[in-house]
Amino acid sequence: MSAERVLHSVTCLGCGCGCDDLTVRVRGGRIAGLAPPCPLAQRWFGDGTVPQAISIAGRPATLGHAIEAAVSVLRTANRPMVIIAPDLTTEAQRTAIAVADVLRAEADGATSDSAAAGILAAQRRGRAAATLGEIRNRADVVLFWAVDPTARYPRYLERYAAAASATHADRRALLAVSVGEDRGPAGAEIEADFAPDEEVDALAVMLATVRGRPLGEVAPPFQRAVALAERLLRGRYVAIVHDAEEAGPAGGDGQRTESLVALAQALNGPTRAALSSLRAGGNRSGAEAALTWQTGYPMRVSFRDGSPRSRPGRSGLDRLSAGGADAVLIAGSAGALADLGPVPGRVPSVVVGPGASRVSGAGVAIDTGVAGIHEAGTGYRMDDVPLPLTAVVEGVRTAVETLSLLLGALRVPPRGSDG
Repeated sequence: MSAERVLHSVTCLGCGCGCDDLTVRVRGGRIAGLAPPCPLAQRWFGDGTVPQAISIAGRPATLGHAIEAAVSVLRTANRPMVIIAPDLTTEAQRTAIAVADVLRAEADGATSDSAAAGILAAQRRGRAAATLGEIRNRADVVLFWAVDPTARYPRYLERYAAAASATHADRRALLAVSVGEDRGPAGAEIEADFAPDEEVDALAVMLATVRGRPLGEVAPPFQRAVALAERLLRGRYVAIVHDAEEAGPAGGDGQRTESLVALAQALNGPTRAALSSLRAGGNRSGAEAALTWQTGYPMRVSFRDGSPRSRPGRSGLDRLSAGGADAVLIAGSAGALADLGPVPGRVPSVVVGPGASRVSGAGVAIDTGVAGIHEAGTGYRMDDVPLPLTAVVEGVRTAVETLSLLLGALRVPPRGSDG
C-alpha cells in the first residue's frame, strides 16, 4: 500500500466536461496528486477517502443484513420510487433502473428539472448539436449566452471553445451575452448586456435577423442583438454555449432554451451552427442515456403498469416530498440532491451510494465508492459521448456490485409465494 502508482488518461467527473487527460498519483491508498491542476478536479478527487459504513436505522450492520432489510422496505411498499442520484457509473445506473422495473416503481434522475427544458425543446424542434471535439476543431465563432464557464467548468475554454489549436479554424471569435446577474466572459469581440425581461425579445430579434425578416426600427436595447446576429451570420461554424444547469431568469419555463434551440436551427441554413449545453458532473448525462435506452424516456418513468410509461409533470423529488411514494431507493450521492431535504426521515428509505451513511433518517444506508475514483466503468460527457472511468483507489465497495446484490435479492420470490 505504500508504493506509489501513477495512472494516466484518467477521466474526471467533477463537471460535465469529462476531461480524460488527467494524471493521478496514488500513494498509501490515497490520492497524493493530480495534473493538470484543475481546482474542480482537485475538489472532486480529494484524497480519495470516503465513508465505508453500513447501517440499519442508524446502527452498524453487515452487508447481508442490510440487503435483507432493504428488500423488506422496498418489497412491502405499494408506491415505491427509485431516485438515480449523481456519482454512479452508467453500469450502476442501469442496475438501479432494473431495480425499479422489478419493483414496478417510479424512476427518476437528478436532472428532470434542470435538463427538462432542453430535452423537451429538442423533442419538439430537433436539435443541432455537436461533440466538444467538433466545436474545438471547427467553431470559428463562439457565442456564450449568459454564462462564463470559468467557475463551474474550469477547462471548457482551454480544451474546447477557446482552444489554441483547431484543425478547421484559423482563428476564433468569442461573443458574450450577459443577462442580469448571469454574466458572459469578459474581453469578447462583441459584448451585450440585457435585462432579464429583455432576454426573450433579444433572442427573437436575433432569430428574425438570421431569418432575413425586416424588423424596421429596432429599439436601442436590441440593436446589440442585431449586431450579434449579423456577426453569427459571418461565421463558418457557430457554437452557441449556454448552461443547462442554470435556467436563469427566462429559463424556468424553458423560454431561454427553446429560443436558443430555434436560433441554432435557423443558423443551419446560412451557415453551420451547434448548441453546446453545459452540464454538471457526476455522470448526470449518463442517467438520461441509461433511462432512454432501457425505457424509451430520458426522465420520470413509471413501471407501475408493468411496462415503462412516461410520467410528465413534477420531478420524482417533488412527488416524493409531497407524499407520492411510500418507500424510496436513492442510488448515488444523496448529498448532491439539494432539493431532497428531510424526505428520508418521513419516507422509509434505502440509500446506496457515496456518503449514504451521512444521510439523516435513512432506514438502510450502504456506503459505496464514487464513479471514476473507486469504481471503473462508463461515464457520459456533457455532449453525450461515453468515456471509460478508472478506479484510481482500489478496495472500496462499489455501487454496481451493491445494487446488483439488491437486484438479485429482489428477484428471489419471497417465502410462501407461488413464484
